[in-house]
Amino acid sequence: MLLDFLQDFRHALHYGGDHGASRCGFNPKTYETFFLHHAAIKPNMTILEDSDVHTLGPELPAMFDGMKLAAVAAVLYIIVRCLNLKSPAAPPEITHQDTPLSSYLLKSCPMLTKEYVPPLLWGKSGHFQTALYGKLGRINTPTPYGVRKFLPMQDGATATFDLFEALGDHSTGDDITMAICPGIGNHSEKNYIRTFVDYSQRQGYRCAVLNHLGALPNMELTSPRMFTCGCTWEFGAMVGYIKRTFPQTLLVVVGFSLGGNIVCKFLGENRSNQDQVLCCVSVCQGYSALRAQETFLQWDHCRRLYNFVLADNMKKLVLSHRGSLLGMTSSNIGDADLNRLYAATSLMQIDDSIMRKFHGHGSLREYYEKESCVHYIHKVTVPLLLVNSSDDPLVHQSLLAIPRTLAEKMPNVIFALTHHGGHMGFFEGAVIFPQPLTWMDKVIVEYTDAMCLWEKKHSVCKSGKHQDVDSCWQSTRVTLSG
Repeated sequence: MLLDFLQDFRHALHYGGDHGASRCGFNPKTYETFFLHHAAIKPNMTILEDSDVHTLGPELPAMFDGMKLAAVAAVLYIIVRCLNLKSPAAPPEITHQDTPLSSYLLKSCPMLTKEYVPPLLWGKSGHFQTALYGKLGRINTPTPYGVRKFLPMQDGATATFDLFEALGDHSTGDDITMAICPGIGNHSEKNYIRTFVDYSQRQGYRCAVLNHLGALPNMELTSPRMFTCGCTWEFGAMVGYIKRTFPQTLLVVVGFSLGGNIVCKFLGENRSNQDQVLCCVSVCQGYSALRAQETFLQWDHCRRLYNFVLADNMKKLVLSHRGSLLGMTSSNIGDADLNRLYAATSLMQIDDSIMRKFHGHGSLREYYEKESCVHYIHKVTVPLLLVNSSDDPLVHQSLLAIPRTLAEKMPNVIFALTHHGGHMGFFEGAVIFPQPLTWMDKVIVEYTDAMCLWEKKHSVCKSGKHQDVDSCWQSTRVTLSG
């Protein structure tokens, strides 16, 4: 029976998913019973006579071989379950209102409607996707060359961002700048940012990447303050610089993870922040810091373990600026706060002892409430693409009700939920080795390209060159959808 299982298992991997399993006659329930039966073999405790030894002697090697085969089969079964190999590849689940813009975007962005296929052996596990992203970021990472800009802030802090010029003309001939906000404690030198910037440059986009305050190695703070989960000051300073320096440019705002919270909050804080903004893309954010941190204390999907790892990384980052945080007279951080930081094992403890005090929040709840984009995102009126993965071990399923409800109620919002991808993974590939570009990299540029073309056609109608604007608009819709 084991040989039959191994043959069925190989065919199920070839065809993939429940369809492949049923097509090949692969029934995990049947083999589970088989595994449990053979794994339950126990040694015979009966005292044997000398004559019995000769009788059982030839049977012992066969019994041990059976136990070995059962163990191998059990391991294979566990691998199938842990790596989620039976889960089929599927297109993203799209939530949106039926508008001319959403219809056009779904026709112009095939990656949003076709299957996302992760690497066969490990890509269907959200944990493996997340771990590979956390360890490598990306593979075969390019090295884009840019210029670092320094922006003095009113409180004495120094914001920095890196500016990368386009490596060719955009397909529409327009000047487009991507304003990019990385994830927690990240900056322009991270591998996933470098890969995305290089790809965007080659498609004709100028890229500006914020370096979170205190995240760059070997760069001291000039004020007793670091980045927080929702402070938009540095991102706003970068956007203001771009608008002044390139007054004709259109902005595409992109946020990854914590950066997604920051960019959506920034756009919703003030209507003027949306001037010159063509669209916004947010990937793998949690939307509500208060609700997200509550789920981080749970053990399901190893979320508590991820919390510990993130807290340890954050603790090291804060302690690397110990001298700056303690040595300035205007600092709200004292020795007692750093002592509590040493003992912290969760992000909530770090936020309570250190992060909330940078902006004078009186409590942890106040800090989370005021720094979450959930209270601002409904004020964003530019086209907004929200992307999450259902197997993201960091973003609890309950948090996904926020973008889903938003997309149901607001005509400018599209919510794309992939079946696989983990947290910021979205690797693509055949069996084992992932491709350098991920589904995430390509879908952001594809969506942005479509939005640039939409704006180009729409601008022609609004320019007054056509006497009948309604007729122009209808013909534009036909052209774009055709």
